[in-house]
Amino acid sequence: MTLSSAPEAPFGRVLTAMATAFTADGDVDEEATARIARHLVDHGHDGIVVSGTTGEAATTTTAEDGRILRVVKEAVGDRVKVVAGVGTNDTRHTLELARQAVEYGADGLLLVTPYYNKPSQGGVLHHFHTVVEAVDAPVMIYDIPGRAGTKLAPSTFETMAQWPSVVAVKDAAGDPTQAIMLRELGYAVYSGDDSLTLGFLAYGACGVVSVLGHVAGDEIRAMITAFFSGDVEAARQINARLQPALQAVMGVPNYGATTVKGALQLLGVLQNRAVRSPLLALDDIEYDALRTGLSASGLLR
Repeated sequence: MTLSSAPEAPFGRVLTAMATAFTADGDVDEEATARIARHLVDHGHDGIVVSGTTGEAATTTTAEDGRILRVVKEAVGDRVKVVAGVGTNDTRHTLELARQAVEYGADGLLLVTPYYNKPSQGGVLHHFHTVVEAVDAPVMIYDIPGRAGTKLAPSTFETMAQWPSVVAVKDAAGDPTQAIMLRELGYAVYSGDDSLTLGFLAYGACGVVSVLGHVAGDEIRAMITAFFSGDVEAARQINARLQPALQAVMGVPNYGATTVKGALQLLGVLQNRAVRSPLLALDDIEYDALRTGLSASGLLR
C-alpha cells in the first residue's frame, strides 16, 4: 500500500481528543486551551476533537463548550480539521450542542452512543437520526461500550450507512477486525484506542483519534505514514517504542484527562494539571510514574 492508495480520511489521519485547560479555580483557561491546540498542530496533527471525554465534556456547560470551540478555531485557523464532541445522553441537549457547534464553525461532529441510560438500538438510531437530520455537518459516530454501556450493533451501522452525512466511525469497542465490516459499509474508520491503532490500520482504518497524541503526535504520524508506505516493520518499531508512554498515560485507573494534563505540564505546555471533580489531578507519585514512562519512550527531552 502507498499513501496515495490509503483509505480516505475525511477528518485527517492523526487526531487527538484534546484536553481542556482549567485555571486553578476551575474556570476554562482559554489561553492555555489555545496553547494545547497549537501544540497539537505543531506536532503531527491534521485534526483535533474538542469537548470529548478527554476534554472533560461531562463537566462543561453548553456555553463553555462554545467557548472552547471558538478558542480552538481561532488558535488553529484552517490548518487542521476541528471536530466538536456534541454527544450526550439527552437528545435535546445533544441537538443544542450540535447546532451551536455548526454555528461556531466546527468542521465535523463527534456523536457518542448515549451513555448511562442504555437505550435500545432503536433508541440509539432515533437519537442519532434526530441530530443528523437537524444539522448540516459531517458526522463521526463514536462507539465506546466500555463508557456508554451499549455497543452499536452491525444492523445499526448498516442503517446509519444510508445517512449521507455520517461518514466516519471512531471505534473504541476493542475489536480491530470490526473495521472490515465498517469499511465495507462505506465508513472511514478511526481507531479510538491508542493501544490498538496499528491493528486497526491492518484491518482498514484510516487513522486514529488519540489520547497519547498530546505527547506523541509526531511519532504516531510517523507510524501511520510508515504503515501506509508499506514499511510495516518501521511502524511496528515505533509502536513498540511508544509502549512505556502508552502504559503511563492509559494503563492506570486514573487515566485520560488527568494523565495528559500531567504530560502537558511535563512538556511545559501547561502550567498546572487541574481537572474538574470527580476527577482528581495526578498526585506526586503518579506524576513521577508518568515522567518515567514518557522518558522511557523518548518523549521528554
